Amino acid sequence: MSKKVKYILIVVLLLVIFVALIFFSRLLSRIPMNEPGTVGNTAGNINNAGLFCESDGTVYFSNPQDGGSLYSMTPDEQNVTKLGNSAVRNILAGGKYLYYFQMTASGESGLGYVRSRNSFNRCLKSGKDAVSLTTDVVVSGQLVDNYLYLLTAGDPTPVFYKLKIDKSDRQELARYQVNPACARDGIIYYNGTQSNHYLYTLNTNGDTVSELWAGNLWYPCLDGNYIYYMDVENNYRLCRFDLTQRVVEVLTNDRVDCFNVGGGYIYYQQSSATAPALKMMGTDGSAPTVVAEGNYTNINMTSRYVYFQAFGEESSMYHCPLGTNSYSSFMAR
Repeated sequence: MSKKVKYILIVVLLLVIFVALIFFSRLLSRIPMNEPGTVGNTAGNINNAGLFCESDGTVYFSNPQDGGSLYSMTPDEQNVTKLGNSAVRNILAGGKYLYYFQMTASGESGLGYVRSRNSFNRCLKSGKDAVSLTTDVVVSGQLVDNYLYLLTAGDPTPVFYKLKIDKSDRQELARYQVNPACARDGIIYYNGTQSNHYLYTLNTNGDTVSELWAGNLWYPCLDGNYIYYMDVENNYRLCRFDLTQRVVEVLTNDRVDCFNVGGGYIYYQQSSATAPALKMMGTDGSAPTVVAEGNYTNINMTSRYVYFQAFGEESSMYHCPLGTNSYSSFMAR
């Protein structure tokens, strides 16, 4: 074999290797798509700052005792593990990834180059390989299948848009407030914020909007066949709307500041100048019980526990077993 032929073969072989490396590099860096029906977190959690998110037997949470850093644990609060150093909220999970809004960081290692600025990020569930998807200030975000639906604090108006999980295909959907927290089966349920507070749906297959019910509601949360909501017209009492029978049930006449629903229970903050309290009751409004006297906020739920914070004390966190009114300080150790 001549030297010229050998040279040509070597060049061809190097080109093949180079092309193969590029191909496999792109293959490894490609973000796998989610299963149909994927939703990042519950509406109740997202509406309460999204500090906890349960996925595939693991709870991911913002630890107030460590500056709000990202942690994980089992639903029974074992195997507590630190995943990063940045303060996070609006935690979502889907497939092999977490998504979250990152605020001020508090360390020199952990989530990589994105640790020093506000951004909405994607990382592996181990906390590794964090990537900034947008530096917009995210007010509320939800993962629906393979898109992130984000309400951001635009200037001068809010901007609502969707962004594919691989950071491609950004599409602006509205320049007014649309809260995407409540989602199921590819449908986002949200209350109007323009001329009314009706219940609307956004079908993410084409992003078409429809009016579902001419109510007067805020913070819709879908649980089973009911939309739970705060009744704007009637002093923000808590009600539910039966999607099949299309009837309203009043669950409490207490004025409600915030609430969460799941596992057969509702936990809510009663707004009162004289007797504020965190309360619990059944999802049908039965057996209302005081959990803690005083003002509380950021009520998050997992399959085993309810978590909440004292109003104005973000370094605090309390928990109680779901379905009980016995609470104590939550110490993530």
